[in-house]
Amino acid sequence: MRKLFALLAGLMVLGLVAGGPAAATTKEKPAKPVEITVDISDQSMRVEVGGWTYGRWKVSTAREGYYTPRGAWRPFMLKEMHYSRKYDNSPMPHSIFFLGGYAIHATGYTRQLGKPASHGCIRLHPQHAKKLYALVQKHGLKATRITIIN
Repeated sequence: MRKLFALLAGLMVLGLVAGGPAAATTKEKPAKPVEITVDISDQSMRVEVGGWTYGRWKVSTAREGYYTPRGAWRPFMLKEMHYSRKYDNSPMPHSIFFLGGYAIHATGYTRQLGKPASHGCIRLHPQHAKKLYALVQKHGLKATRITIIN
């Protein structure tokens, strides 16, 4: 029993057991919440980080005959480059997946931003998609909430 206590004490000194000296010095700041709000009625996105506005951008959501879901989700996957198996291998750079195959991603059809044009995903200008992707990557999937409203 004494040997066990001596071993645990030694590990705590080395910081290898929770509560040891190393654990006390490696506290990280909690991630700031990232709030992404997509308004389908005006085809726009507002991004807030820690309660401060980070960006307001035009988007394209589902065109007639297709649907962009409404609600709130945490993203579950980031893919720097994804190709849609459902829509002819269409490129989806800087994809942030939030519900099944639905994602926020970059588009090459930038002239259509501000108007419904997609199959259901949320399209962004490539520069904005890259910034948003990096922001979510930095703060984490768990700290990010995507809300889609009418």
